[in-house]
Amino acid sequence: MTDLPAALSIIPPTHKLVGRVSPPGSKSITNRALLLAALANGTSRLSGALKSKDTVLMAAALCQMGVTVEEPDATSFVVTSSGRLTAPSEPLFLGNAGTATRFLAAAVATVDGTVIVDGDAEMRLRPIGPLVDALVSLGIDASSPTGCPPVTVRGKGHFGHGRVEIDAGLSSQYVSALLMAAPLGDGPIEVALAGKDIGARGYVDLTLAAMRSFGAEIEQIDTGSWLVQPSGYTACDLLIEPDASAATYLWGAEVLTGGKIDLGVAADAFTQPDAAAQAVIAQFPDMPAVIDGSQMQDAVPTLAVLAAFNNQPVRFVGIANLRVKETDRIRAVANELNRILPGLATEEGDELVVASDPSLAQRLAGRNSRIKIETYHDHRIAMSFALAGLRVPGIVILDPACTGKTYPGYWDMLAGLGVELVPTT
Repeated sequence: MTDLPAALSIIPPTHKLVGRVSPPGSKSITNRALLLAALANGTSRLSGALKSKDTVLMAAALCQMGVTVEEPDATSFVVTSSGRLTAPSEPLFLGNAGTATRFLAAAVATVDGTVIVDGDAEMRLRPIGPLVDALVSLGIDASSPTGCPPVTVRGKGHFGHGRVEIDAGLSSQYVSALLMAAPLGDGPIEVALAGKDIGARGYVDLTLAAMRSFGAEIEQIDTGSWLVQPSGYTACDLLIEPDASAATYLWGAEVLTGGKIDLGVAADAFTQPDAAAQAVIAQFPDMPAVIDGSQMQDAVPTLAVLAAFNNQPVRFVGIANLRVKETDRIRAVANELNRILPGLATEEGDELVVASDPSLAQRLAGRNSRIKIETYHDHRIAMSFALAGLRVPGIVILDPACTGKTYPGYWDMLAGLGVELVPTT
């Protein structure tokens, strides 16, 4: 669906959703690979990559800094670089792409010159202060007056050396940003957690694996610190696995309709942490009473929508970081579940309780009114609440185009499985 309307009505299918769907490439791995290829000397070929708003913004920013990025087909990038970024003539604009913004805020310290890393109005509300503080502790001239973008970095052509501590309680992306820039130091750099809290640790493992693919030399000292040698990076060819967060919508659609959707990849073949959601989804409609979302944060909206139809209430814990995503996802999920049925969800501190009602679809079957789901410009709210429309009549997704951030073909995928989507005003 190339020209998406302002709103889409979802007609609950009367059949099981059955078919073969290839999820798009992993956003997390694609943006890591794009940056590492840009920091590597030579030409890298990235296949199976995601082409979406977030990755296109990352590629465009790299091009502003002297990197050549070609797109020979719909799932490939060819990146050619000298191994060094050059100062752009204008600020880098990353929209609301958190990975790109945070990763580049550290990487541009290797530029010999001044770089401003900025985003849209939503990105300017997302915290980046802990990362800026860590950069300053390495002797890098970096500033962010509001603690959120824009970030101004006056680089010296390298990433310094020594030990840097990072408070990763808000996001593991801060750790990944430091780690990926560290091989361009002028000496070894030890990256250490300040405290035990970290967002989704599995994403740091993704970062380390990608770095090693490009030749980085990393030693894990203990569970909270890593020693990175100033090895630089070497260009390579990398096959990017499908996106596990995107897969959660397919697993959810499967269990909600009693269908069978072949993704072409087994759940245990994913290296991304959100793949852990499959084991929980497989228990539907008897998902556990307490779900810890700390290590599969992007899957929580999907799981919360499924919980609305579960046989018992579900409490989501370990999800405080969802308040600083593209929107406050705890509040957004609670608001929109309650729009479907008042009292269906409750915020309790930084936890979310979904009351659950296995007869929810039957209770709402006779209602003729539309339920307009506000998506808050957040792709994951749009995609997860579309799943509710597979059972509940009258679900209307506002701003469906926001799914282009990570899954441009999402609505085509649903239509291909036989879900009727009706443009709505």
